[in-house]
Amino acid sequence: MKGGASPDVTIVGGGVIGCSIAYYLAGEGVRVTVLERGEIGGEASCAAAGMLAPLSEASDGGPFRDLGIASLRMFEELAPRLREESGVDIEYLKSSILRVPLSEAEADRLRALAGSDPAPPLELHWLERDELRTLEPAICPAAVGALYSPEECQVNADRLVRAFAAAAERRGAVLRRGTSVTAFQTDGKRVTGVRTADGRLSAGHVVLAAGAWSGRLASALGFSLPVFPVRGQMMALPASRSTPRHIIWREECYLVPKANGLLFAGATTERAGFRKKTTRKGLADIKKMSASLAPVLASLCPADSWAGLRPGSGDGLPVLGPLPGWEGLTVAAGHYRNGILLSPVTGRLIARSILDSSSNEALALFSPSRFL
Repeated sequence: MKGGASPDVTIVGGGVIGCSIAYYLAGEGVRVTVLERGEIGGEASCAAAGMLAPLSEASDGGPFRDLGIASLRMFEELAPRLREESGVDIEYLKSSILRVPLSEAEADRLRALAGSDPAPPLELHWLERDELRTLEPAICPAAVGALYSPEECQVNADRLVRAFAAAAERRGAVLRRGTSVTAFQTDGKRVTGVRTADGRLSAGHVVLAAGAWSGRLASALGFSLPVFPVRGQMMALPASRSTPRHIIWREECYLVPKANGLLFAGATTERAGFRKKTTRKGLADIKKMSASLAPVLASLCPADSWAGLRPGSGDGLPVLGPLPGWEGLTVAAGHYRNGILLSPVTGRLIARSILDSSSNEALALFSPSRFL
């Protein structure tokens, strides 16, 4: 990549994915500029519960699960490195996850998962009812048992974004807040930069990492990228000695005890367009589901509530790689509920693919070309 006034790479979007890519690129000496229309991490990233739970989305295996597990394993080394480079503790907590069945049919499926692989990629244990009560006294009486996953854990999502951003800046990246990208600069079938409300910015390469807004921006290039907003509402409850100490997970509800003394409960899954607001019904549903997992929560008043717009995709998988038909543009979007988990592996893989196009093979399954 040549020198000059323009950045080598411009990243559209300052969420956890954009900041992670900036961090890894800047670490290779690449001149990076991140353009964020609002505040860094101000959308889905900071609304997340921060779970690092690859088995929640892909328990049956395959490349997506492998990608999640690879990213999970990066956090062990990444957490202290980010603290050293940014001064931000991302609160990497090994709080483990309990997947709790409320019927024998569910329990049979989870028992099978625990024993299905002679060399499982993550440690898993089936807990019978009494073992579960000993480990997690707050659990509901209806729980048949639990699949205990001690290696899956959590971070503070807001702190993770801030750490990536601060460390990327320390490595030389430029972060421009309050800068909306309105279109792309093109020369033939090559993207040569972006247009913003403040003018044009040329770049050697552009990364589209604008979360739920990525589909809108890609449409300006004539590509129908099925990335769209999925609203998730959440609440924070005051934690105590009697509230859950472990992450408790079910498909429709999860509870995450945080380092700041709160218990995050979530989350709804709503196709509500770009309306980022909580609703009375959504919060009531979360409270009801939370109490069904831990009855002690029924009497607690929420300390806070919020909503975020997750970047869903047409097939539930992230969209990673060059945009078909265009040179100079890479997509990193559609992470849905897994942006926090997948941020380090996405940052590293996208950085490598920009520096060496032959490494795109690692992204093949997640390429935007699958939507042609």
